[in-house]
Amino acid sequence: MPGSEVWIRTRERLKRFPQFVAACSEEASAYGRCVATIVQENQDLRKNMCAKEFQAFKKCFTINAKKAW
Repeated sequence: MPGSEVWIRTRERLKRFPQFVAACSEEASAYGRCVATIVQENQDLRKNMCAKEFQAFKKCFTINAKKAW
């Protein structure tokens, strides 16, 4: 069935996500620290509060994902 092939390819791609996150550990840590700092200071976490860190993580992740596919 052609529909099942889509799910097989999707599962294979999802299995690689941990690799991409690991390749961007510095960026992921910076983003996590930003979020943790806001939460620890009892501030309300709102959209774009850690946008700079998230964009750096997203860029790294995207670059590594493109290399693999």
